[in-house]
Amino acid sequence: MRTGHKSSGTVGKALSVLDQVASFERPVRFNDILADSPFPKATLYRILQNLVTEDLLTFDRKWQTYALGVRLVRLAHYAWTQSSLAPVARPHLTSLSKTTGETIHLAQLDGPHVLYLDKRDAKRHITMFSEAGKVGPAYCTGVGKAMLAFLPDDELQRILPQQSYHRFTPSTICSQKELTAELRQIRQHGFALDREDHEPGIICVAVPVLSRSKQMMGAISITSSSARTSLGKLKKFVPDLQGTAGEIASAAEYWRFPDNRKTPESMEI
Repeated sequence: MRTGHKSSGTVGKALSVLDQVASFERPVRFNDILADSPFPKATLYRILQNLVTEDLLTFDRKWQTYALGVRLVRLAHYAWTQSSLAPVARPHLTSLSKTTGETIHLAQLDGPHVLYLDKRDAKRHITMFSEAGKVGPAYCTGVGKAMLAFLPDDELQRILPQQSYHRFTPSTICSQKELTAELRQIRQHGFALDREDHEPGIICVAVPVLSRSKQMMGAISITSSSARTSLGKLKKFVPDLQGTAGEIASAAEYWRFPDNRKTPESMEI
């Protein structure tokens, strides 16, 4: 279950429950949800019933399980086409995939996390955590570090304390101080590396997608396995990555993206 997000009000509570159900990645029974829920039993049951009524969740009476509803698929499609880099990036990712023969990722920040928007698999498939629609850590992934390094200082200082700094592998960055030092190097060199930070055997090189005004819009990466290649060989693709990132940024120049830093209270009316 995602952390670092405080729910407020009816909508916030409902979204929190949706996040929780989604985190199981399978149909789930009420008692399993309740065991990890901050809400009292009656409140949780009421929220679940409302979500089922609105088709945001489904309820299987035979197995007594809840699962995400088809209405979310429709909403996700609208979000994918209207509020992400994915549609404009698609042909450029395909071209980069053909050039490199390796796995290509496109991601944006979702608060303090990484949201994978699109993926092109390598010619020889590699099993890994990342899939389009999945949320992962920012502090120990190539795309995450590439994006963090190019955030405005005030936004970066807000996000850094929200990282979990959990050790996934012996290479994982496990402190804000260590991450800050690496982000300085990434900003200087223009690309980030994943040295098996998140998954054993998985390595990558990543670059940010920056607008002409240097606003961070997302990141792309080339990912492979240490059993098949090396970081030294992957770094040779940095010019291709940067060229593709520039093409995506140009294509998205007049695309209107939501500013996640703004709240309704802070927006001018």
